[in-house]
Amino acid sequence: MEFFDSHAHYNDEKFDIDRKAILDKLYNEEQITRITCVGYNIKESKFALKLAQENSFLFATAGISPNDIEDFTEINLKEIENIGKDPKCVAIGEIGLDYYWNKENKELQKELFIKQIEIANCLDLPIVIHTRDAAVDTIKILEEHPVKNKGIFHCCPLNQELIKNALRLGFYVSFSGNITFKNAKSEPAVSLVPLDRLLIETDSPYLTPEPFRGTRNDSSKVKLVAQKVADIKGISLEEVAKITYQNANTIFKI
Repeated sequence: MEFFDSHAHYNDEKFDIDRKAILDKLYNEEQITRITCVGYNIKESKFALKLAQENSFLFATAGISPNDIEDFTEINLKEIENIGKDPKCVAIGEIGLDYYWNKENKELQKELFIKQIEIANCLDLPIVIHTRDAAVDTIKILEEHPVKNKGIFHCCPLNQELIKNALRLGFYVSFSGNITFKNAKSEPAVSLVPLDRLLIETDSPYLTPEPFRGTRNDSSKVKLVAQKVADIKGISLEEVAKITYQNANTIFKI
């Protein structure tokens, strides 16, 4: 049984002390045979690509997140485009809107989101979407600026209306460790997503699933996310692993 962690951040400084050892163990001992290392600003997008080039089972994305708006310059957008041309870069992201942390620059966030959708379309790549407290504007932008190769709602909020609209627009929905949290009420949201549009992720080093919440996350714990999906869907862990692996390969064109 193999697992594909569709969204992790091994470019994060929390892995500086033992990054190589963790990655080796994931591949050789934990059956985590594919991982997407996700960029969120210029520096970490470059580092994600470097890690992907050094590890055959890693793939990179490049993007400027709404929480890294200070990187929003035309020069940096060109840099994202250049990174996106590399064969190991499989998506533009994470990009999107975050009105939880940033309420004062909504129009700038929208502009950055749209410009990176344009880059994705130019490069024939999908996008990886970060959306928090911004569901209406996120869907509106996707309706007005169609993404040719669609993409993924990463760590998708457990907002049923958002999920319905994401599916209507042809996107995949990815769930992470938050669906295991004791008060998450994740069943209605997870149940909405058909198996052929579902992905699993860890968002490592963040959002560690129960019962390890509060510790540093890593991709081995994607199995706990998969098990929660299996429990909700009433299918086996093996089936969730196989289907989500195939789905990730499909959307990332691997």
